[in-house]
Amino acid sequence: MLTIDYANCTSERVGYHGLDPARLGPGSEAASAAASITATLAKSRGTGWERWRELWNEPMRAEHVSGVNALVKEHSGRFENLVVLGIGGSALGNIALHSALNPPTWNLLPAKHRKGPRLFVLDNVDPDNFRAVMDVCPPKDTLYNVISKSGETAETAAQFMIVRDMLAKAVGKKASEHVVAITDPAKGTMRQICDEAEYATLPVPEGVGGRFSVLSPVGLFSAAMCGIDIEGLLDGAKAMDARCSDPDLTKNPAAMLATLLCELAARKGKTNHVMMPYANSLYLMADWYRQLWAESLGKKTSVDGETVYAGFTPIKALGATDQHSQVQLYREGPNDKVFMFLEVGAFESDVTIPKGLGVENLEYLEGASMTALLNAEKRATEYALVESQRPNMTIHVPRIDAQHVGEFIALWEIATSQAGHMLGVDAYDQPAVETGKKATFGLMGRKGFEGWKGKVEEGLGGTGYVVGE
Repeated sequence: MLTIDYANCTSERVGYHGLDPARLGPGSEAASAAASITATLAKSRGTGWERWRELWNEPMRAEHVSGVNALVKEHSGRFENLVVLGIGGSALGNIALHSALNPPTWNLLPAKHRKGPRLFVLDNVDPDNFRAVMDVCPPKDTLYNVISKSGETAETAAQFMIVRDMLAKAVGKKASEHVVAITDPAKGTMRQICDEAEYATLPVPEGVGGRFSVLSPVGLFSAAMCGIDIEGLLDGAKAMDARCSDPDLTKNPAAMLATLLCELAARKGKTNHVMMPYANSLYLMADWYRQLWAESLGKKTSVDGETVYAGFTPIKALGATDQHSQVQLYREGPNDKVFMFLEVGAFESDVTIPKGLGVENLEYLEGASMTALLNAEKRATEYALVESQRPNMTIHVPRIDAQHVGEFIALWEIATSQAGHMLGVDAYDQPAVETGKKATFGLMGRKGFEGWKGKVEEGLGGTGYVVGE
């Protein structure tokens, strides 16, 4: 199971820049606050926007898994490519699961060596990127998984409009066989499109926001299509949830994670949170974490209506790569960060460095494994940061498999909910995102949003501050 070593976040290791261990012990103010929040979350779980915490429990789990498995069985072996159309929470989790649990060469492997189709996740409307993927994914060989609760997200809607036109021209009346939509089960523009076109669908569950949806059909369908053990993911999440229901701060990983990060921010000014996996396969999990942490906690207004400007800046780095690009800043730049290493105990495979190459200055590497070298690099960076009094912690991942990835996802989702309560903000809304959406609608000529184009042009009109003309 995942564990968190937070010794380097204490004053015993990093002096003034760490927390007094007594603040985290039994009977402390922080421990009492965490216990109270854990109790509050136990009462609210499964209600409102906290239905995500029932995704790994019955009856929701069985409903989703059976629906996903039925469509996977129907479509397996029929398509060379699976193209996911989505953005934000409808894409980042899919990408992270695939990167963590399938080899990086997945799309290059011959079909007989893959457990499913090639996977492409289109999470942007960059035309060059979109065209490049379309060019290698002919419609007749491709299943399109469109993910949108409403169907009105501009980026995903644009992608899907193009795909529908391509399918109509390429396969005609068989177009519906090439689409699986994940959307609202009862209402919305996408629901209407799916009903009229007779597309197969899976639900975006009510009360499950996009950034909390990876363990719903939103993330499970593409994972299962590509051979990932979705039951293992849900088992891991369920096991972590049980641990994160303990009122004892020292036994509750999510409560401790949230407490450390919130306390270090409030008391020591550490408002930048760097996630640094020492495993390439976990690097894109950091992208998923960044949306979850930033969008959930970055709020101008508290639940009481006060202006608070809450939130933290999530940053991703990769060990050992970014020891050579970022650690100079991390050790000698502003001391405003907390570092979270992800350390893997055992990789699926290992490589031994050969002996007898006859280079004296490299003899120390001979016979060593790459796992040993990578983890020595992590340990060395950890020490270097402690020497510079930079607080850091290590999340130990025994091995990268579905069970532990499920644990990791649940850990951060529950920690985010805990942190929302600690900051006094609503972790489930995103009001600041709406302005950009409405302005985009206005600029693109959507009815009802005409006034937004004028606002944009007035606010961003010519200023004369242009260099190079």
